[in-house]
Amino acid sequence: MGRLTVLIADRPDDRPLQILGVQVLDLEDALAAVETRPRPQALAAAADLFGFDSRVRQGVLQALDRGVTEVTLWGETWPAELDDSVGLVQHRLSMAARMFKGQALAAAAVSESPIGHTETFRSGLLTCPSVAADLVPSS
Repeated sequence: MGRLTVLIADRPDDRPLQILGVQVLDLEDALAAVETRPRPQALAAAADLFGFDSRVRQGVLQALDRGVTEVTLWGETWPAELDDSVGLVQHRLSMAARMFKGQALAAAAVSESPIGHTETFRSGLLTCPSVAADLVPSS
């Protein structure tokens, strides 16, 4: 299983991310070292960052153009320029995943509606097989 790394701009309480078993790195440090780091197999970002941070926008567009990194975005707002590059996909959460997500949300003091059985994202198509085969096109 691969390692999951989360890049964040500010360092709030890392406990929710630790519950999910991810490594946390500083966004600025990671972006400064982007040329020396290995290319990720997958990239996930909040869709609103695409419009707010030109580095995130450039990274997402490059990953989609190259077709070797799976690109997944989530959020309510959506950049229109990506409409032809990404499609809706769903991920079915296991009971364990729902429990871990609930604990992480509680640790982050996020009040959210009940955790559903599926989550919907937008994901770019790959020219090679997906590393996240559990993402399936949404009907």
